[in-house]
Amino acid sequence: MKTAVLLGAGGLGCPAALALAESQPDLRLIIVDPDRVDRSNLARQILYGEADLGAHKAEVAARRTGGEARVARFDAATADELLADADVLLDGTDDFPTRFLANDEALRRGIPLVHGAALGWTGQLLTVLPGRTACLRCLFEGPPDHAPTCAEAGVLAALCGLVGAAMARAALAVLRRDPEAGVLHRWDARTGTHRPLPLERDPACAACAAAASYEARS
Repeated sequence: MKTAVLLGAGGLGCPAALALAESQPDLRLIIVDPDRVDRSNLARQILYGEADLGAHKAEVAARRTGGEARVARFDAATADELLADADVLLDGTDDFPTRFLANDEALRRGIPLVHGAALGWTGQLLTVLPGRTACLRCLFEGPPDHAPTCAEAGVLAALCGLVGAAMARAALAVLRRDPEAGVLHRWDARTGTHRPLPLERDPACAACAAAASYEARS
């Protein structure tokens, strides 16, 4: 049985989890999120309702999708345990430090990564195959000094659904060994456009170097 680890059960994680559960029922889905359902979540986080207010997101999302809940924050201390069985990692978190940590930990372990993000009118998706394609640090060297989260800047609810579903589709493609990797997909909901941008690996990228080191040891 293949295992997908999903970081974040919010605006992206909810549609991603639902699409994975409906598309591949035999998939082991581990949902990781430390937060509780808040009323402000209900407009865009489709697995929750009024009755779930105050409950842990991971537990509600797991119950609705047949997944396994991990009420935990993904960080350096929890990465080993959370990624122990992962065949693919989906990152639907909404803060840059966690995104870059997910990128680095996935590459260090040789785990394919599906990165998704949505903010305002813009969404993006990148599938990373460690040691083979560009990673998040090839695109940005590191987290910006300050960047707004979805809670601060807002995000179009329908865009979350689009990107979350695309994340699920990309993860399933990885598991079926037919991924479209190394391409940054960007959606502009204001203009209704989708633009795929091929990415080149940065030869100076430390995270990719760690992935190459993993490949050499395997």
